[in-house]
Amino acid sequence: MRYIGAHGIAALHKHKYSGVDNSLLAKYVLQPFWSRFVLIFPLWMPPNVITLIGFMFLLTSAMLGIIYSPQLDSPPPRWVHFAHGLLLFLYQTFDAVDGKQARRTNSSSPLGELFDHGCDALACALEAVAFGSTSMCGRDTFWFWVISAVPFYGATWEHYFTNTLTLPIINGPTEGLMLIYVGHFFTAIVGAEWWAQQFGKSVPFLSWVPFISEIPTSRLVLFFMVAFAVIPTIAFNVYNVCKVVQARKGSLLLALAMLYPFTVLLFGVLAWDYLSPSDIIRSYPHLVVLGTGLAFGFLVGRLVLAHLCDEPKGLKTGMCMSLLYIPIAIANALTARLNDGVPFFDESLVLVGYFLFTLVLYLHFATSVIHEITTALGICCFRITRKEA
Repeated sequence: MRYIGAHGIAALHKHKYSGVDNSLLAKYVLQPFWSRFVLIFPLWMPPNVITLIGFMFLLTSAMLGIIYSPQLDSPPPRWVHFAHGLLLFLYQTFDAVDGKQARRTNSSSPLGELFDHGCDALACALEAVAFGSTSMCGRDTFWFWVISAVPFYGATWEHYFTNTLTLPIINGPTEGLMLIYVGHFFTAIVGAEWWAQQFGKSVPFLSWVPFISEIPTSRLVLFFMVAFAVIPTIAFNVYNVCKVVQARKGSLLLALAMLYPFTVLLFGVLAWDYLSPSDIIRSYPHLVVLGTGLAFGFLVGRLVLAHLCDEPKGLKTGMCMSLLYIPIAIANALTARLNDGVPFFDESLVLVGYFLFTLVLYLHFATSVIHEITTALGICCFRITRKEA
């Protein structure tokens, strides 16, 4: 199965990355640090290796969360919270310096852009699992994944139309990640129970505030992130896309159609959970988040590849391959309604199948596209070739 046609190969040769980060924190604090940090890497170190190392930091963090808090609702040892914070900080740092290394070694390529965004898409699920273990939020871990995945997909969708990845003055990859790893470090001091108790007990000087003081702290943080981060970001994405589509006299319906696969994925998993006799998101939060995160990574990868290959705007039917397992899982959950609450297949096995299906699908996509791009451009994924230099 080929993912890139002749037109796409021609577009890859012409593609140039364009991105703007308007964050003041990045400009005055983090960028100077990253510019010095990149100097520790030798000139023969490929940027994609740096990206992969950063990704492995988050994979390690997620594994620690699952090992010490299997259902993400029990407190792990305090050193685990510190490890979560440190590993997330290292991920952010390596994710920022891989581009600097690419420019430093004159090895920038469309493959690097795809590799970077692909790892970032999977990072949404990995960090959700890590934060779930820190805040002991159990089934709410899925919603923490949603509030990271929705803006990420929105930004990727916007990038497809504007050709420039624009990060606002306050954004997730900069301020958002900093708040999260500070939260991990804070939890290492106060303990994970701080997040599970009512907000009025976690922050006593605000206990007089009605209603809010009775909500679990982690859930209140979730509400605030939706209100002050997710909604403004999505509004920003939609506004920019509409402006570009109108200026080019394009079809807004075709633009919105590109959101269809992600919307179906999200509501499909929620429908599965609603019908589930075993409450899958509460019983197996890590499997749901990781399986859905892999399906999300496939959707983002296909969207980024469509942008790199200058494909026509509109619904990409190939993206819907990641949705094929959801109807099977929902049908299995429905059998429980006809069989005294017992599904045809045990849902733990169905969830493992879901994870394996999305894992194989993602790995097939990733390995195939890497091979096709490296062959088309005459480069290597994990080695700086003379052609790049």
